[in-house]
Amino acid sequence: MFSIVILTLNEEQNLPACLASTAGCDDVVVLDSGSTDRTAQIAIAAGARVFVNRFENFAQQRNHAHDAIPFRHDWVLHLDADETLTPELVAECSARAASTEVERLDGFLAAPKMMFRGRWIPHCTDYPAWQARFVHARRFRFVQAGHGQREAPGLRLGRLQHAYFHNLSSQSEKEIRSKHARYARAEAASFIATRRPAGLLWKTLRSPDPLVRRRALKEASYHLPARGVLRMLYQYVGRGGFLDGRPGLAYCRLLADYERAISSEIRQLKCRPAQGTP
Repeated sequence: MFSIVILTLNEEQNLPACLASTAGCDDVVVLDSGSTDRTAQIAIAAGARVFVNRFENFAQQRNHAHDAIPFRHDWVLHLDADETLTPELVAECSARAASTEVERLDGFLAAPKMMFRGRWIPHCTDYPAWQARFVHARRFRFVQAGHGQREAPGLRLGRLQHAYFHNLSSQSEKEIRSKHARYARAEAASFIATRRPAGLLWKTLRSPDPLVRRRALKEASYHLPARGVLRMLYQYVGRGGFLDGRPGLAYCRLLADYERAISSEIRQLKCRPAQGTP
């Protein structure tokens, strides 16, 4: 078996579906960031253990779970409250945790199926966009990357065959835009702090690993002009977002606005004087 940890903050609307999808797992933990709604009560009523820690960023919060929570199992599946498991993924994780292959791995990547306005939109969301989610609690560490997290360098990773669902419509589009504004500030700050020389970036773009290439391509995109227009063309035309119907068009527009916000934040950061400059 394996443990599950769910990150929450005021998730009384999304949490019941997430918890329902974990049925059959004998160790479900909710790591809350200080909810003021019924999140904790809902979790306890469903049989989950609840811990609280102040949220700094996703990597810190997930690492805190590994450091501070006494999980019943070595392998932990990380979820957010607007995500749900499938029976196939639960069965696969159970089988993987019991296999001998996990002795030589630190974690597994999984691909979310993004749902928007009641429809899976694989083209708009570059499915499969791999995320480190099923990991060994003692061996695995996360590092912050932009507004999200990824695996620390040097870890040994496998890939899960089955996906989980991520409900992008769990918030209103006004709330999504507000969240994107926060994410844009984090993305821009991360880019300014970690940008690499062009030669090193070009070398990474030629990596044989598609995941490495995808991350390098994202980094390279920060240098491009008219990023909102380019993102719209890339997702809607180049990646076939038009095949995702009206939900795809609406989501591509949200992505284009998000890219424009990142570019604006990068320009502002570049114009600021360095610390200590008079």
